[in-house]
Amino acid sequence: MRSICLTLPTNRHCPDTVAALGEEAAYAADHFDIDVHLLVLDSCPPADRAAHAAALRRLPAHPRITAHHLDEAAQRDFLTRLTARSGSAKPDLLLDLMLPDGLSYGACTNRAFLIAAALGCESVHRRDSDSRYQSVDGRTVFPVHHELLSLGERAADAVAGVTASTLPDHLLERRVAMVGSSFVGELSVDIAQIRDADPAVYRDVVSLWAPEGWSPEQKRALAEESFTGAGTEPFTADHSLLTVVDPMRVDMCNIAFHGPTVSERVPLPPARDTIGSDYFLIHLVHDARLPGVLHNRNIVNYYTGERRTGPGFLAYQTRFAKFLLSMLYFHHVYDRMAEAGDALLDERGRVRPAAVAALARESTGLDPAENVRRLDALDAAYRKLGGRYADFADLLADRRARLLDEARGDMADFALLTEAWEPMVAAARATPVPPAAGQPR
Repeated sequence: MRSICLTLPTNRHCPDTVAALGEEAAYAADHFDIDVHLLVLDSCPPADRAAHAAALRRLPAHPRITAHHLDEAAQRDFLTRLTARSGSAKPDLLLDLMLPDGLSYGACTNRAFLIAAALGCESVHRRDSDSRYQSVDGRTVFPVHHELLSLGERAADAVAGVTASTLPDHLLERRVAMVGSSFVGELSVDIAQIRDADPAVYRDVVSLWAPEGWSPEQKRALAEESFTGAGTEPFTADHSLLTVVDPMRVDMCNIAFHGPTVSERVPLPPARDTIGSDYFLIHLVHDARLPGVLHNRNIVNYYTGERRTGPGFLAYQTRFAKFLLSMLYFHHVYDRMAEAGDALLDERGRVRPAAVAALARESTGLDPAENVRRLDALDAAYRKLGGRYADFADLLADRRARLLDEARGDMADFALLTEAWEPMVAAARATPVPPAAGQPR
């Protein structure tokens, strides 16, 4: 019987989300012939961790569901043993990239990938703490339904489980590497207040994540589409499409990856304080022309209050600015991956870590002048908005050189981690996962 990892990385109070994740795990175990490892990676303060632990204890017992609730101490214990076992000459650096002193969207998911490998799971199914499931006619619509119908199957066999297929015949022998959907509700990036204050400034700011050479028309179209997910239309009936999935159509709060094909081969970029750094594998799956399934069980996105407090606002805007700067490097890698296409895969249809690492390392040689211009444009836009946005522009100006260096350094770190990833996954399979906090060791 195969095992899957249904995971929730969190750094905020979310016992209701933990309870809902337990319901999704039960749905998966009841409807499919699988074992479910429900994994909560908890970076919260003690009181919030206790609330999450209580939510897990309240879940009904199920013979094919095992819950794992790991605080950062338990995660560090696991990673310390794993990196030492991996044979790397730089285990301390790998540990820092996997569990940094600061927020990293990529690193928290990378930890889930390694723990899933340690638990013998074939796939990782990720959800987020600031989202909830839709329901129709009193029935919750769990994304795991579509994920388990297709993920890891030969695309030719997966055709029977989807509504439609646009996958070319020559790709039907490849395995379904990713199944995902998007979200409805609020923008995935918390910049709606900019749009409300000045739509023109909003378009200018959002267009900064486009390649610099795009036309004004292309940038305007990107600004209109960006961060909106699937809009606001509620779920009414299932639809699923077997295809090479457009990265703009899926979100990391609603995604599953097949480990042997993708997430055990290449990690996510471990950039600190950078939104969007965890979306890389979605682009890799697309550019390598791996089959995926796009379904419509969209998750509901909402904002949490701390993002709009004084410190929360500054922290989030910093993450957004670093996202814009990261795009100089990511666009280069995406373009090269698209050119490489099938060359990104080995003879077994799995992504080739060496190919990805080489492109990431190549990107670090780019001229940062484009990012200097991005910072200039962002500074002008935020000063036009005034108020706390102008205050943030002052902060950006003070950190300008550091931010430019960090954007390049983040890609160098990604190349290094990618080169070390396969030995780390192998080491994970031989490294026991610690019990949940408070349980006997």
